[in-house]
Amino acid sequence: MSKQLGTLSEVTFALVISALSYTFLFYLNNWLTSELVFSLGVNWIYLPAGLRLFLTLIFGLPGAIGIALVSFLISYYGDFPHNLILCIGIGLISGFAPYLARVFVISNVPLTPDLSDLNFQKLVICILIYAVLSAGLHQWWFSTMALENAGGISHVTVMFIGDVLGSLLLISLIKYSLDLLKKARETVH
Repeated sequence: MSKQLGTLSEVTFALVISALSYTFLFYLNNWLTSELVFSLGVNWIYLPAGLRLFLTLIFGLPGAIGIALVSFLISYYGDFPHNLILCIGIGLISGFAPYLARVFVISNVPLTPDLSDLNFQKLVICILIYAVLSAGLHQWWFSTMALENAGGISHVTVMFIGDVLGSLLLISLIKYSLDLLKKARETVH
């Protein structure tokens, strides 16, 4: 195993944490924002989008794989048609759109691996790149698989807005919490 991915236990930890936290937030988001659903798979505010980006920024490939696996299961056993190919595609896009955004951002925007220098401007760049990839790829896949009421400009736009709003809300909350934790640790020492 390469040093970049870490040990098997680190990879397993990242996979499990990504899968469990994404599952929890997916169902919490469904409960909290049930009135904000635009259509199947498209929400005006989608908090799990922020978690997808955060987990892939932190864990890299293992985070993307954990999200992809759980997204496939959520899609297949949830509201989407029980079409194996459709749900595999949803899982892959859900896990790897944020990973592709991560690769692009880390290659083009100075960002430390621990995200300690993640400021608002860099966060917005990450979110916008991710939201474009996620909304575009999801809606392309939905239209390719001939899902009813999918793939149009209104669906792409709403999914983009939902991913941006959900990402801003969730990642800002996480970043703020991490900053508070860091300050609390500094005052203790």
